[in-house]
Parts: sequence; structure tokens; C-alpha cells
Amino acid sequence: MQRLRESARWKRRLFWGGIGLVVVFVLIQAVPYGRSHANPPVLAEAKWDSPTTRALAARACFDCHSNLTQWRWYSNIAPASWLIQRDVDGGRSQFNFSEWNKPQDTSIGDIVDSIRGGSMPPWFYTILHSNASLGKAEQDSLIRGLQATFATSPPIGGGGG
Repeated sequence: MQRLRESARWKRRLFWGGIGLVVVFVLIQAVPYGRSHANPPVLAEAKWDSPTTRALAARACFDCHSNLTQWRWYSNIAPASWLIQRDVDGGRSQFNFSEWNKPQDTSIGDIVDSIRGGSMPPWFYTILHSNASLGKAEQDSLIRGLQATFATSPPIGGGGG
């Protein structure tokens, strides 16, 4: 009998805990951060060494490192919207392919190290964006292309390594 009462008590706690989580989830949707998905205009792009380099960069980098972010449906749902907005804001502030006419906070050496080291694109991004995951040959091609692009068309105040 005691076990039956304890079981019923736990079921009530789980039920009300679940209701509480649903209420919190609904309430956090009212937080506006992460919902402004108007991309700024593209001010200037690099003179790419090849269309292949641009295509690889667009596939693996542009969502966070350009003003051409593709805002998917889940980027409107908190708390994912908060994390995505933070990553895009941070990525654009470090390096932005769409603002080539402005100083960049990252050199080609840093970019190459990030790609070779596997930190770019981040593992958590490639889980939902498998097309952004680059194989070794694609990484090498992107690195060579970016190095050539930086050599002939460095961003203002950056480039060259």
C-alpha cells in the first residue's frame, strides 16, 4: 500500500514538473533576442579565386560568417534562437565574407588553423547541416582557395596571414 502511494506521488510530481516545463518553454518564447533575422546588406565580397572556393565557403561558412545567413525554422524557437543568434553575431564580428571592405578580426592563418584543426565549421553546426561538413580534400581545396583569394583580394586591414 505504501509503495502504491509513493508511486502515485511520483506520478503527480512528474506530471506537474512536465506542466511546469511546458509553461517555461512557452514563456521563454516571449524573449525577443534571436528573432531579428533581417540580414544586413552585402557591402563587398572578395574577388574569389574560383567559383569552387566561393561555393565551399558558402556551404561551410556563410551562415555565421556572412550577411547571407539562411535562417531555418528552428532559429525562431527559444532557446535555440538565442544560441543561433549568439553564434551568428560572434561569427560576423570575427570574420565576415559580406563586408570585405571592412577590417576583419581574423587573419588567413587563423582561418586555416580553424579549418585544419576541425573547429570550423563547429561540430554542433554540422549535426543539423551535414552539407557543411567538409571532407579532407574539400578542406584542402577551401584552404588553398582562401589563401589565393586573400593573396589577390585581401580584406581591408587583414589578409595575407
